[in-house]
Amino acid sequence: MERTSSKYIYSYSNNRPRYHHAYLVSPLLEMLTVAKSTSNIKPRVLDLGCGNGSLSHVIAQQGYEVVGVDNSPQGVAIAAQSFPECQFIQADIYDLPNPDILHSFDIVLGVEVIEHLLYPKELVRVAKKCLKPDGKLIVTTPYHGYLKNLALAITGKMDKHFTVLWDNGHIKFFSIATMTKLLQSEGYTDINFKFAGRLPYLWKSMLCSSTPPP
Repeated sequence: MERTSSKYIYSYSNNRPRYHHAYLVSPLLEMLTVAKSTSNIKPRVLDLGCGNGSLSHVIAQQGYEVVGVDNSPQGVAIAAQSFPECQFIQADIYDLPNPDILHSFDIVLGVEVIEHLLYPKELVRVAKKCLKPDGKLIVTTPYHGYLKNLALAITGKMDKHFTVLWDNGHIKFFSIATMTKLLQSEGYTDINFKFAGRLPYLWKSMLCSSTPPP
């Protein structure tokens, strides 16, 4: 089956951090530190779905070499102008054009991206192609679990949370079990989770690190 991207491309107007940075940046940087190579070489990070580059910039400030990829022309243009310490490529996750990025990254990130994809498994497969043999994939996505969904139902917020009226909104909703199953189906191991935002089991997002197959 041919993988095609949505015709809707998110438009950016500035380089300000996205709303989820407030609760994701701290645990993400902790997870990056754990995943960092033990060598003295500056670790290379591929930020898939980098948007306006604001998160790529934060990561670069921590001593990483960052390459960001996004399919938004406005986002990449803003990112390249605002954050010259990073490299940015306009491309679709389903069709990365640059062969130089293959098997050349210590860490691949997908921050609040996979829930927007019709074919989420493709992000995991692309990461596998871009990572070094001992690399790490880190994916973050909104958390879903039984208690959270029950709380949404009781408080009458199901329609708002799972709205169909948000253009380019969330179309996949992951739990710990389904994220684990997705990664394992592509041969990933050493799967670990962290959580961010709100109370336990009502978390806003989950962060997952894993190791690609050899």
